[in-house]
Amino acid sequence: MASPFPQFSALYPFGLDEFQVQGCAALDEGHGVLVAAPTGAGKTVVGEYAVFLALSQGRKCFYTTPIKALSNQKFADLVKRHGAANVGLLTGDNSINGDAPVVVMTTEVLRNMLYAGSTALDGLGFVVMDEVHYLADRFRGAVWEEVIIHLPESVQLVSLSATVSNAEEFGEWLETVRGATKIIVSEHRPVPLWQHVLAGGKIFDLYNGADPETPDAARVNPELVRYCRQEERLGPSGRRGRSAGVGRGGRSGPPSRVDVVDRLDSEGLLPAITFIFSRAGCEGAVQQFLRSNVRLLTQEDRLKVRAHVSARTADIPREDLNVLGYHDFLDALERGVAAHHAGMLPTFKEIVEELFVQGLVKAVFATETLALGINMPARSVVLESLVKWNGEAHVDVTPGEYTQLTGRAGRRGIDIEGHAVVLYRPGLDPRALAGLASTRTYPLRSSFKPSYNMAVNLVGQVGTARARALLESSFAQFQADRAVVGLTRQLKRNNEALAGYKESMSCHLGDFEEYAALRRALSDREAELSRQNSASRRASAAAAVEQLKPGDVITVPTGRRAGLALVLDPGLDTGKEGPRPVVLTAERQVVRLSMLDFPVPVEPQFWMRIPKSFNPKSPQSRRDLASALRTKAGDEGVKPTRPRRQRADAADDAEIIRLRAAIRRHPCHGCDDRENHARWAERYWRLQRETEQLERRVRGRTNSIARTFDRVCSVLTVLGYLDGERVTEPGRRLARIYSELDLVAAECLREGVWDGLSAAELACAASLLVYEARNSDDAAPPRVPKGPAREAIERTMRIWLETHNLEGDYDLDFQREPDTGFAWAAYRWASGHRLEAVLDEVGLPAGDFVRWCKQLIDLLGQIADAAAADEGSGVRAAAREAVDLIRRGVVAYSSVT
Repeated sequence: MASPFPQFSALYPFGLDEFQVQGCAALDEGHGVLVAAPTGAGKTVVGEYAVFLALSQGRKCFYTTPIKALSNQKFADLVKRHGAANVGLLTGDNSINGDAPVVVMTTEVLRNMLYAGSTALDGLGFVVMDEVHYLADRFRGAVWEEVIIHLPESVQLVSLSATVSNAEEFGEWLETVRGATKIIVSEHRPVPLWQHVLAGGKIFDLYNGADPETPDAARVNPELVRYCRQEERLGPSGRRGRSAGVGRGGRSGPPSRVDVVDRLDSEGLLPAITFIFSRAGCEGAVQQFLRSNVRLLTQEDRLKVRAHVSARTADIPREDLNVLGYHDFLDALERGVAAHHAGMLPTFKEIVEELFVQGLVKAVFATETLALGINMPARSVVLESLVKWNGEAHVDVTPGEYTQLTGRAGRRGIDIEGHAVVLYRPGLDPRALAGLASTRTYPLRSSFKPSYNMAVNLVGQVGTARARALLESSFAQFQADRAVVGLTRQLKRNNEALAGYKESMSCHLGDFEEYAALRRALSDREAELSRQNSASRRASAAAAVEQLKPGDVITVPTGRRAGLALVLDPGLDTGKEGPRPVVLTAERQVVRLSMLDFPVPVEPQFWMRIPKSFNPKSPQSRRDLASALRTKAGDEGVKPTRPRRQRADAADDAEIIRLRAAIRRHPCHGCDDRENHARWAERYWRLQRETEQLERRVRGRTNSIARTFDRVCSVLTVLGYLDGERVTEPGRRLARIYSELDLVAAECLREGVWDGLSAAELACAASLLVYEARNSDDAAPPRVPKGPAREAIERTMRIWLETHNLEGDYDLDFQREPDTGFAWAAYRWASGHRLEAVLDEVGLPAGDFVRWCKQLIDLLGQIADAAAADEGSGVRAAAREAVDLIRRGVVAYSSVT
């Protein structure tokens, strides 16, 4: 049968690259294929050929993506090409033509189909896994491996990945679990990417050469190096008003965003995406444009923008538009600029994407989430900084992240070349930047681990033994087994070195190994006493903190929050971590402290009343109370003091006295070469310890996934979800819950925690299992409704603590602590309150509110399915009603995502 490839390739206005042709040929031959290529290189062409083949052969093709926004975009693209009748969409909150021969879906939807044995899998010939490198994601990555392992053997798998340095290793694993798989790696960008630094009003080339295809850290532009050295030598004080940026950039700070875009415009480098690693920064950039006179669009284009935005927002009530900042949003778009981040309403983000692709938005200020697969290429990409906040600390951008971000630059078929521009900041090292831009070592690492839901589904379908075998075929175990080979070689080298060290530490006066053991025992005993002393201080400190009451004023002894603080909430119900009081510092910050902030006991200095009107979210309220705190501290004569650390006294310890005497009596103690022998003995001991750790790592990595699965099954057996090889009735309910807190949700169902709750109360209680605060320091105590909902929340927290403790008995830690931060918002929204009131009360951006509502809808749907056999509890009906109550207003008209 002749290949349909000629008809397919004719659909594209450009000739296909060699790697695309090879990928399509592999599919024609009946093989699976892994395509690893740079962002923007066109690897989706191979996935689209799988769709074309399926339709031409009368078979089905599922096209999976990691995020709903990408699913929507791909759905629209495929509908345009193949017609609405042939293409469907299935995401967590959307179902359009799900029986079509081609269905676009999120990866989780396909995983759920496989476990449910869905009839939709009948006739499935191809599965495309776009952005398959997501399997490294520590929260969701396991889903990709589950799908790859469990897909029927007859299905041809198309895996599309960003460039990773171990594509061959990943391809070898695919071949072991999926059969014949063609591995195609392309480093070539169809649109060359030039690297630049914008500094001192000038755009410098990063590399000194004419070939952007071969970036080399050794070819750094000497003119740029000289400029950076001069700036560092002068320093801020030496510049005397000279800007390190552009135009009004300040003495040594970066240029204004308006000036940067203006400069790019003058160089013909728009449209551009500027990556700013904060939502507030993105919104601040747009506000800078609104305050300026810069307009990047013609009057004709402005009219097009207004018409498009009006049409896309026609269904949104006017009062909601006011809450969502619509008028500033539209004003910025008419100037040709926009923000793009997860805190925006999904509809607004889609409008930005649509107008950008049409060339009607010239400058987008985005967080890095835009780089995760959305097809939104630009002529230029700007990076404001090479450091970002990862939720826990400020960290350097990795080579993989740099490549992913700058990969957006250069539009195939439009631009001859793309441009990546890094803004100069004091301390920028051009050679380090060149190394970052030229590094190609970012391997794909599996994040796979068994979950409770996975375990009951596998045992129910194939039994424990077959389930263990399936899990041992995971990429995680494949990588672990490969690592064992290297570890074994290292063990051999270590043992050879130990023999040499042992010979070098031998002493003619006696057994030096025995003498060294005495010295080591003495050192260990002294360290143990020091630890005991520290533990005693920590226990005393915890006991003191537990006595604190609201209104107590204390001096925080150490840490970033050291100094005077007013206790707002003692924070006693925080589990194993000990008390975590919420305080207001003298610097007006409301923070939750931990026991790390209290190395020594703390006592109240005095007490002061906390006004009933105090609102921890109000800057004015915090400022007033902090001022009162400082004033009263002055009146009381309280001054912050530093803790005095006590040294551990080991002089009276009987074991230390015995060891010191034994050391002095040992024959080797009198050796003239004793300290030289001791140095060899220390090396021997350190290498011995390293060798023992290596041996433990080898044992730990051998069958590691299967042993974790065994522990998961043990927990499920103790709780009654498994009975040997049989999945019990509660286990069958658990099999329908795919939440991160799957076990807690199943326990809540079994214990009747949600029985009898109204729809709004159930939405409130279930929100604990989906919501996770972005910032753990956001310490204002969450508001929860009174009555049955509060009781359900308290019971949920007790269930989590019980399951968490049980997990600890089996060396597991899968169930994070439920978060009450969205409970009030879920309750108020499901109770019918207006958007403005809900957002004002909880302080959430509209985009975050919509996203959490959609995740809650998803979980409530799973709860309704799981509770199907227990109609008497009312949970199923309440869950379905809650879905309808939440899916209204902004949530409903954002269901396009």
